[in-house]
Amino acid sequence: MGKVYIVGAGPGDPDLLTIKAMKCIQASDVILYDRLINKEILQYASPGTDLVYCGKLPNYHTMKQETINKFLVKYAQQGKAVTRLKGGDPFLFGRGAEEAENLVKAGISFEIIPGITSGIAAPAYAGIPVTHRDVSSSCAFLTGHFKDDSKDELKWKHLAQSVDTLAIYMGVRNLPDITEKLIEAGKPASTPVALIEWGTYAHQRIVTGSLKTIVGIAEQEAVQNPSMIVVGEVVNFHKQLDWFTTSTMEASAKEVLI
Repeated sequence: MGKVYIVGAGPGDPDLLTIKAMKCIQASDVILYDRLINKEILQYASPGTDLVYCGKLPNYHTMKQETINKFLVKYAQQGKAVTRLKGGDPFLFGRGAEEAENLVKAGISFEIIPGITSGIAAPAYAGIPVTHRDVSSSCAFLTGHFKDDSKDELKWKHLAQSVDTLAIYMGVRNLPDITEKLIEAGKPASTPVALIEWGTYAHQRIVTGSLKTIVGIAEQEAVQNPSMIVVGEVVNFHKQLDWFTTSTMEASAKEVLI
């Protein structure tokens, strides 16, 4: 019997891959990887490793979750070392727990390798701390997909009034609803908002505004997924602490001079 490693590949920058994740990739017979994995990371795989694409697009699944679960079990039962490679962290909106549950039912040995989640890394690469002693002592991670019911309304009220910083995953399509719900729940319309597109990649882009203005700005700038939405006063640190854009521009200038 083989073993399955459910591995977080981090937010995109290949240098943010953990050493343990890299070792799993190197030792794998099979790697099942998602759409948002930086393909540079797959270069660590040994020659002859089977690479299986499991990517999902909005409203279109290349491979259904049930099929992925079956593949993990099948390869492990063949005695292979299997890496299930996921963007960010496998236990944060990554369905890693669902896959682990399925492995338990099948009697397959597995291990969870945490990864750096984009909810922290993307803001950090934009010069935005998700917590700060002066303006934010709490942070919540939430998905941009939500149901419209009474319980959900209570959740938005709590998020708007009790949490300083919100990091919202894959919510660009629902941005108008998100901003509307937060304002209705009591969040000031002037609250700063940042959209971080392709966070930690060289082509990362940051667009800022407020809960009142960000929808129009996002439409004007044609912001697309994958993007991290950050809501809170911490967004104001972006202009002062935007080290990544500065370093990228300096590197480009050096290349031109050379």
